Amino acid sequence: MAEYNPIIPREAIDRSFALKGPKQYTLWIDIEHCIGCNACTVACKAENNTPVGVDYTRVIEIEEGDFRDASKTPNVSVTFVPMPCMHCGRPACQAACPVGAITKRKEDGIVLINKDKCIGCRYCAWACPYGAPQFNAEARVMEKCTLCVHRVEKGLLPACVTTCPAKVRFFGELNELTTLMHGKRARSISISVAGADTKPSVQYTTTR
Repeated sequence: MAEYNPIIPREAIDRSFALKGPKQYTLWIDIEHCIGCNACTVACKAENNTPVGVDYTRVIEIEEGDFRDASKTPNVSVTFVPMPCMHCGRPACQAACPVGAITKRKEDGIVLINKDKCIGCRYCAWACPYGAPQFNAEARVMEKCTLCVHRVEKGLLPACVTTCPAKVRFFGELNELTTLMHGKRARSISISVAGADTKPSVQYTTTR
């Protein structure tokens, strides 16, 4: 395995915050070193006070390999893949919303749901190939990851990033993160769904 230092310098984060003009804030998630602890999910629920069943970020498990042949040494692995909102360049949820309750902010690319406009029809959930929009049955509206926009606007990092014990979640401007990924010899992994052309902004990487 290549030598790998997952820590992003604070000055790189500060550069992302300081950039002027339109930009795309996003997450860089190192799935090679994610331990599947779900601390990000818990931190997100606590930060956003979401009800039971509404999880803005989830961690799915991908199992690979074969252990059924007793004559061979088992060759199996599990990869943990956190799944927040992708804050897509071409959000399918926005296109599907019949009342214009979903917008992509020009200043930072964050995709938000206006709960005052949302009618809870769930069209966005059906349209999103990543399962990001969640239905809040108590409020009768759709909700999803906002990249903790209320924190970002104060110069703070999203709750999931500050909580991650394995330090595999990073926040910043897309081009800034891409440059850092290349510098750390990390290989970008495409998380996409067949037939979907939403241009997800969240970056998944590994050194394998």
